[in-house]
Amino acid sequence: MDNVWGYILWVIFPYVALGSFFFGTIIRLSLYGGNITAKSSELLEKKQLMIGSILFHIGIIFVFFGHVVGIFIPKSFTDFLGIPNEVYHMGALFMGGMAGFMALAGMIILSYRRFTNKRVFMTSSFSDLVVNVSFLIVIVLGLSASLIEGTVFHPEFNYRLNLSVWARQLFYFRPNYHLMLQVPIVFRIHVICGLLIFAFFPYTRLVHALTLPWQYIFRRPIVYRKKGLRGRSK
Repeated sequence: MDNVWGYILWVIFPYVALGSFFFGTIIRLSLYGGNITAKSSELLEKKQLMIGSILFHIGIIFVFFGHVVGIFIPKSFTDFLGIPNEVYHMGALFMGGMAGFMALAGMIILSYRRFTNKRVFMTSSFSDLVVNVSFLIVIVLGLSASLIEGTVFHPEFNYRLNLSVWARQLFYFRPNYHLMLQVPIVFRIHVICGLLIFAFFPYTRLVHALTLPWQYIFRRPIVYRKKGLRGRSK
């Protein structure tokens, strides 16, 4: 039975979540691209939004790229460069911890604002509330996994020997679910919650993160002149 659930959770479910992310995003951008917006509530409350948004976005960007490095750079490469595992681990904990706590602080402020400010709450959709709660859960799980589970209860655990290998295997369609059965439970829950966020990403305001105002880069510059400037130049 464990093998059945292991196969469902670590082979089938990741592709369902990633398929929802990729195909849902393509459909959303193709059919409803003009309706994609972050739906800013800045006019309703600005101070908490600014502080929380800056902290969360800076933190989550560093967290994301930290995950990319942890997954796609194998242990053999850092060994080749002569970087001891202890040094790599301490650096990852320090940088990842700082970025994680920054993202957590920002999300706490944003969630407090969304749930306690009556005007902001009334203009929030159900998906907005789910997004806030989901990010809080994922960030707390990630910090708990790295700073507590991976250092106190399982200090011998090295995610680059199983979790990262499994994640890379997903991209060439040969995931070995037995690798994830070796991973501590908090890490596994963190991965599942992270995949769920990818799954519902295209159907929430999160999709605005993938839209960039390319037209501002390639459009001709707009020249502004003060009124009466031509007359004074004469």
